[in-house]
Formats: sequence, structure tokens, C-alpha cells
Amino acid sequence: MAHGRRRTKGDYKVQVKTENIEKNVVELNVSVEADKFSTAVAQTAKKLAQKINIPGFRKGKAPRRLIEATVGTEALYHETVDRIMEAVYLEAVQESEVEPVAPPEIDFVQMEDGKDFVFKAKITVKPEVDLGEYKGLNIEKEAAVVTPEDIDEELKRGQMQHAKLLTLEEGVVAADDIAVIDFEGFVDDIAFPGGKGEGYELTIGSGSFIPGFEDQLIGAAVGQEKDVNVQFPEEYQSKELAGKKALFKVKVNMIKRKEFAPLDDEFAKDTSDFATLEELKADIREKLTAMAEKKAEDDYQNNIIAKAVENASVEIPPVMIDQRIEQMFSDFEQNLAYQGIDMQGYMQYVNRTESDLREQFRPQAVQMVKTELVIEKISATEEIAVTPEEVEEGLTKMAALYKRDVAVIADMLIQRGEIDHYRQSLINEKTVKLLVDQNRNV
Repeated sequence: MAHGRRRTKGDYKVQVKTENIEKNVVELNVSVEADKFSTAVAQTAKKLAQKINIPGFRKGKAPRRLIEATVGTEALYHETVDRIMEAVYLEAVQESEVEPVAPPEIDFVQMEDGKDFVFKAKITVKPEVDLGEYKGLNIEKEAAVVTPEDIDEELKRGQMQHAKLLTLEEGVVAADDIAVIDFEGFVDDIAFPGGKGEGYELTIGSGSFIPGFEDQLIGAAVGQEKDVNVQFPEEYQSKELAGKKALFKVKVNMIKRKEFAPLDDEFAKDTSDFATLEELKADIREKLTAMAEKKAEDDYQNNIIAKAVENASVEIPPVMIDQRIEQMFSDFEQNLAYQGIDMQGYMQYVNRTESDLREQFRPQAVQMVKTELVIEKISATEEIAVTPEEVEEGLTKMAALYKRDVAVIADMLIQRGEIDHYRQSLINEKTVKLLVDQNRNV
């Protein structure tokens, strides 16, 4: 059903009629009063007069009729619309109280001096969410458990970190050794590009070479030459080698082996601030327990959110999913760049296309968008808000984290148009806390 409301104040005094034309899509029929549009056209003509040379007139002094005759009436109108359209559209959106989730499709109906400026805007809007149960969900929290094996594993990691690396001029390769090798690979007795290396340090058991390669080096002696037979995986990054059998001629030049200190009081003294191994174990237990408790709490919170989202229903406009996928793709590309990896090179390595990757992101994108919509709906239902003091407190924490002045952080968010998003993030945090508290109190 169409409905209309008259705006009584504003720059352009727009009149808007809103009509629901399909699920999550509305059409705004917008008109700007004739006198307002005429004023805008006159202002455009003055601006153009500053740029156009008209014989016999200084810049800015030519009458409008000559400006219009020079650029053309249609061009003058279109220039006017280009100049005012953003403000008119925003005013129409505010008047209609819709929440667009994508740029509109604009269809100009009337654009003529002395008449109302009229256009239609087809807009995909934020969908309605039907909440299910989100209080008292009876989600169980997993216990935070630290076993003696967990502590032993942490001690072994400490041994690895503080191990001495010995160079062996004789002996045989064993698991976890670093074998310094020369190698050259052949397929059908022909050496292939990129299959040769000298003085390469290969950690046995790292899985960095073709499956089976490292295992065949175990037992090889320093100075020994050995043939290693392998088969490239069917999905190997080089299509020329994928699935093919290969022979590598390998020579073991030397072995580097880690020597581990025994786990005793001396180890504790040398690697920590503790005098005994028992004190070190107690400290490890305390830290692992804190980590386990945090993980248990995070999992508990995530499970509550997931259940509330699962209980809700919403028909998400495809454009919202596509936008999130593009954001995820851009973030992924940026993360690769930070690691010095080119996106095209990565795609070739994993034998995927950009379209494949985008589709891989789709399920996660759907879940992320639905979660945000549900949290936002719960916030509105529970009338959760943040005070200026809470915003200031949050900005203060952010400033301390980035070692910047609070005013600088606030100004940065305002300049980027992100201050409302930041305020919403604080509301979301309070909403999640409400969900957890409601469940914990059952």
C-alpha cells in the first residue's frame, strides 16, 4: 500500500510517496517544488558562467539565457540534478524513514524549469527480522580443563624454543632433523623447471615437500646420494606436474639436529624466572587455565548468539550478501598483500578463480549478515542504547590502545563517517552482554 507524507522543512521541501513493490524493495516517488528547482537551476547557471567564456562578457557576468544557449537546456538541467541529487535523495530517505542497503536505481520523470522536479528511486531496504527465543536458551558452558598432558606439551614447546642446534658431519637423518640437501627432480628422465636446489635446509616432518619425499630421507647418511621417488598431487599448483611421477636425485650434505635440555630445575632457572621445575609447571598451569577459561567463555557467548540467530528468521536481500562477500574478498586480498603475496599468484597456487573464492565466502557472509541483523533487532526490541559518557569511555580505551589522543580518534571516526558504526558496535556489545546475562541467570 502506498503512503505519502509532506515534509514541512528542509532544503528542498521534498514530497515523497513510498510504495512497497516487492520483498525488501520500495519505490520512492519524489518531487521537489518548482520554485526550489528553479532556484537550483539559476544557481547552476551562475556557476557555469564562472567557467564559460562568452564573447563580450567577463566570466560570471554573462546572462543566463546566453549560458543556457551555450551549454544547452538539457545539459543545464542535468548539471543541476547532478549537483543537488545527493541532498535531495538523502532528504527523501529521511522523510520516508526507509533504511537503504544499496545505492538506488533512479528514474527521472520530470526535469523542467518552472515545474516540479520528479523522479523515482527504487531502493533495496534493510529486511525485517522475526525474532524467536533469545532469552533463557539454556546453553551449557563447557568446563575449562587443563590436563597434565597439556602442561607436558607446553614444556616440550619450551624445550624446542631453547634447544641447541648441532651440526653433524656424520650420522643419519632422523625425524625432526634439518637435512641440508642438494636435489634435482626429473619427470620421464627430463629435469623440470624449479625442481633443483642446493644447500636447501629441509626439516624432516614439516610436510613442506611433496608427500613421501621427507620420509624417504630418514636413515640417509651424511654424504650419501639417494634416489627419492614421489608422485605429485593431482591438485598440484603446476598443472604440468600435477599427478605425475617424479624422481629426485638427492645428496645429504649435513644434518642439523636439535639438542634438548632435560626438564629439571636447571631448565626452569635457564628459561624462566622460577627456581624449580614445579614452580614453572604451576605457572604454566595457571596461564593455561586462564586461556581455557577465556576460550570456554568465548565459546559460551558464541553459542548463545548462534542459537538466538538460529531461532530468528529473516529474508536477506542478495545485495547485502554480495556486499559482504566483496568486503571479505577485499580484506583477504589485503591480508595477502601484507604477507607479500599477489592475489593472482595465490589463485594459481591453489588452482582457484576469484569467483571460486567469492563463493567459498558465501556461507560465512550469510551467517555474518544474519547475525548482525538479529543483534540489531534485539537491541531495538530491548531498547538498548549508549550514553555519551559510554561513547567517551570507549573512545578513551581506543585512544589508549593506539596511543593517540581521544580527540584525534573521535575526529578520525567522524571524518570517515564511521562514528555511527562505532556507536552501534557499543550497542551490540551491550546486547550480547544482555543475551549472556539472560541465559546465565536461568
